[in-house]
Amino acid sequence: MTTLFTDVYMSPRLLAPGGTSADLTTHEQRYGPLAYGDPAALLRTLAESGLTGRGGAGFPAYRKFVAVADAARRTRRAPVVVANGAESEPAARKDRTLLRLSPHLVLDGLQLAAEAIGAREAYLAVEDGASYLESAVAQRHDPVSVTVVRLPARFLSGQASALVRYLSGGPARPTRPAPPVRERGVRRAPTLVQNVETLAHLALIARYGADWFRTAGTPAEPGSALCTLHVPGREVRVVEAPFGMPIGRLLPLEGASAALVGGYHGTWIPATEAAQVPLSSAYLGAGVLAALPADRCGVAETARVLRHLALESAGQCGPCRNGLPRMAAAFHTLAAPGPQATTRADISRWAGLVEGRGACHHPDGTIRLVRSALTTFATEVEAHAHGVCTATDHTPLLPVPTERI
Repeated sequence: MTTLFTDVYMSPRLLAPGGTSADLTTHEQRYGPLAYGDPAALLRTLAESGLTGRGGAGFPAYRKFVAVADAARRTRRAPVVVANGAESEPAARKDRTLLRLSPHLVLDGLQLAAEAIGAREAYLAVEDGASYLESAVAQRHDPVSVTVVRLPARFLSGQASALVRYLSGGPARPTRPAPPVRERGVRRAPTLVQNVETLAHLALIARYGADWFRTAGTPAEPGSALCTLHVPGREVRVVEAPFGMPIGRLLPLEGASAALVGGYHGTWIPATEAAQVPLSSAYLGAGVLAALPADRCGVAETARVLRHLALESAGQCGPCRNGLPRMAAAFHTLAAPGPQATTRADISRWAGLVEGRGACHHPDGTIRLVRSALTTFATEVEAHAHGVCTATDHTPLLPVPTERI
């Protein structure tokens, strides 16, 4: 179950007040109608807002929009726009929560994106809640028809090249995009893939302007972001917070040894350091923040996640077929108190061999987690090497789908 605390850190922008889903009538009463007819002005406002993608990469939205529109003009092919709601990260809840509570805000943003780049074809891709979203689409009378697509529930289904491959009739597995999907995506047409939270922000920017959007966040990184918070003993929470807010104000870190920032492709940070780190798209990733209590074993937690990541790879390149399973097995060795021989050195060496060589960014994200764990939990790794685990509670903290481990 997911609990919302949308009024704690800032006035809610994206999520319906009270945790109740907004139907079309309520949505229109709350936000008013959309204004269409001036895509150039919309693109200027988007550029002025400084909005970046909320799917993990943090790429400037305006630059992606313009790149797709330019590719469409150059190739003389009508572009396609895709709202990416494939929240394949097991620890994340933000996108599905947004789609449940504010589906019409996302659909508004999808229509605006289609107009801005000249698309006549739009998709909303999700793993869960497709029937509910189809009902939301049916309530509307939009200029561009939207098709809700059900994606396979796999970790890489939402990766851009995997997504457009699936929409083109293939398997939901990533490829090394050459050229990138912005030039050749769905059925070889230039394709704009944007996270659903990014599109919801766009819908508000179109209504209220760039200056309003920049009243939250920092001058360098304006706006807010949805975060999924994991704290032992509490329900999972989805909150909206401005960029620049210290993570320690969002995530209770009393009694914690470390925080996981960014999800399973993210970074372990010691709790005392994480408390002062400002919220930033540079490392927010899937929007997951998790507090690891001092009585839990970060090495064991990482080993569980790494096994999941290795099993969820597409298995299409050497780093995924060989590197990730080998590192996952080695981390399992580190997680068990006892002799480790050259295991730590082997993991570091394999990480260097894998990084930057995958068909997608899955190996790189996994390496980021591995390296941060070796640094943050170095003392615990050393204790394990001497046959001791300092953890007194071995209850798993991070969710890993049991059917795929």
